[in-house]
Amino acid sequence: MIKVAILASGSGTNAENIINNFNSGDEIRVVILMSNRQDAYALKRADKLNIPTWVFNREDLYASSNVLDKLNEFSADIIILAGFLWLIPPEIIKSYPGRILNIHPALLPSYGGKGMYGSRVHQAVIENGEKKSGITIHIVNEEYDAGDIVFQAECPVLEGDTPESLASRIHELEYEYYPEVIRDYAAGL
Repeated sequence: MIKVAILASGSGTNAENIINNFNSGDEIRVVILMSNRQDAYALKRADKLNIPTWVFNREDLYASSNVLDKLNEFSADIIILAGFLWLIPPEIIKSYPGRILNIHPALLPSYGGKGMYGSRVHQAVIENGEKKSGITIHIVNEEYDAGDIVFQAECPVLEGDTPESLASRIHELEYEYYPEVIRDYAAGL
């Protein structure tokens, strides 16, 4: 069985979708959801689904081995970022080479990098007159949104779109494809 640790900073809709997709089977199981925000709704979603949670701070992630120790405690095989906004430190990347995936709400390499997340991405896509947007699932490396691309899916940017209306179509792609790509990727480990 592949054991998954999810890192999330926000509402947790992708995390909940991933948990619901995997935790009824025997091949892949989410074993912990970890967050850098005490008030992240992702923690409540995980609690409702009986997934252990743990909250950490910057010192835990960047100045100690606490996060890596927690991943090891739960024997995580793969780390999934689901709306997690901090850069993953080199020690964790080295401990999980090619085993950390992130989803980004645009077609990388465009509209990625530090500070490009959520509605900021959608606003930039609309302001630049793009005709399409989408999602990118990529391997995490030591730079924001710069790891090897594993999968992309597109959707149109419609005339009159707002960041919210575009986000709605992007979320549909995330919910449909992220669990599927995780399953396929994990099978190849």
